[in-house]
Amino acid sequence: MLLVLCLALACSVGCSPSERREGFLHLRLSANPTTLDPSLITDVPAALVAAKLFNGLVRLGEGLEVVPDIAERWEMSKDGRTYRFYLKAGVTFSNGREVTSRDFKYSFERVLDPDGRSPNAWVFDRVDGAREFRNGLSAGVRGFRVLGERLFEIELRSAFSPFLNMLTMTAAYVVPEEAVRQSGVGFSSNPAGTGPFVLKEWRSHQSLVLERREDYFAGSAKLKGILFRVIPEDLTAVTEFELGNLDILSLPAAVFRRFKSDPAWKDHIVSIEGLNTYYLGLNASRPPFNDPEVRVAVSRSIDRKKILETFYEGRGRLARGPVPDALRTWQIPPEAAATQSYDPAAARRMLAGRGLENFTVSLYVTADQEVVDLAEIVQSYLAGVGIRAKIRQLEWSAFKAAVNDGEPDMFWLSWWADYPDTENFLFPLFHSSNLGPGGNRTRYVSREVDRLIEQGQASRRAADAARFYQRAEESIIRDAAWVFCWHKADYVIKQPWVRGFRTYPVYSMDKGADVSF
Repeated sequence: MLLVLCLALACSVGCSPSERREGFLHLRLSANPTTLDPSLITDVPAALVAAKLFNGLVRLGEGLEVVPDIAERWEMSKDGRTYRFYLKAGVTFSNGREVTSRDFKYSFERVLDPDGRSPNAWVFDRVDGAREFRNGLSAGVRGFRVLGERLFEIELRSAFSPFLNMLTMTAAYVVPEEAVRQSGVGFSSNPAGTGPFVLKEWRSHQSLVLERREDYFAGSAKLKGILFRVIPEDLTAVTEFELGNLDILSLPAAVFRRFKSDPAWKDHIVSIEGLNTYYLGLNASRPPFNDPEVRVAVSRSIDRKKILETFYEGRGRLARGPVPDALRTWQIPPEAAATQSYDPAAARRMLAGRGLENFTVSLYVTADQEVVDLAEIVQSYLAGVGIRAKIRQLEWSAFKAAVNDGEPDMFWLSWWADYPDTENFLFPLFHSSNLGPGGNRTRYVSREVDRLIEQGQASRRAADAARFYQRAEESIIRDAAWVFCWHKADYVIKQPWVRGFRTYPVYSMDKGADVSF
């Protein structure tokens, strides 16, 4: 019986439905995609797959600049409100039909259609006529204009500098109307797009198989296809990689040191700066953290640099503010940076000056063990300045609901870029219109910051927008709206036989077309 059990266990790992297919890249997904309909996608596993099945008007280039995709070029009006896109000829959906400007109008209106219940309608909310359409006051969105078979125009209500970046997102992918109507709700699991691959098989919670399109407009992929395996457990995924059943793997923290120090593997590890910011959130809507001086004291009580170098083994970069280094085009002035320098003696004096020599706060975290361990380290630092932090662990959905409702005094969270624009790390997180579920979970309110962010959004030149965003970030740092901790790096390991692989800071950039064996 023991032999039978061992064989069964071995088969569950080595004889899985992912048995190697020649010419296919074998990858891991940590969770089953919820949908492959671009209008509905909000999770990373689904977005990673969708990037290989669909395209938009534009995409992100290697320097995070916006470059042509299905649109070969575009023009923007002097007032920054109107964008005119000239589509490439010969781009076809996987059903063989050529893409036209009408497909973009249909696809974008579909995202805004209230009957479709897309969670991504905010992407097009600033388009002229979008609100009337969503409220049932018009049959279409007047800001989406078909000017010819390959000429499409978008007009905004007012200039909005990040808009072109937002068109690189999953929600802005084009889909064929006839395929959506034919499949109905089934389009979520039977999509048709313009990408370099097509979905051939999806075994829910087990695997997805993509096959190469020979008629892809940007040149066919070098691989026959991609096989994604759904493997929730990190240990199982690592074992599968070591057995050669996975070609590429994002390294879990628990095994990072082992692979990094192994001569056989260390040269096959690739890292990239993440467009993310990890932070300790302080509820600014009530005492004691409605006082900026108290927030500064908390920031100065934690040795973020030491935690990053020891607990996280240097897997990231120290945060100077909410905006990742890869997006920031300015320097943080010393007087603003001083609010983050580690100085527990100064922190104690600041708290004593507020009559807060000993007090208790709640610290909410998810049940993830790494996060719990980190919370205990933070708890120790806070105790050193007279703050007793009571840690409360919650599963993700309960944690998110509690934070959105403003329940905790402190919480641990991170923010990842939806699109690579400075605005994405300022407006959702610190503008007073986004309190709670909108992204501003610390409930930070500054009318000056609101005004600066809005001026940046309305700027027609990137340099002008940057000046406003710089001033906004400096104010946020001086106010210690968060305890800005670090920007984590992503470490990926690949098998020696994999060629042409590279990592990307934004999931939508990875089409999978350049990898080979």
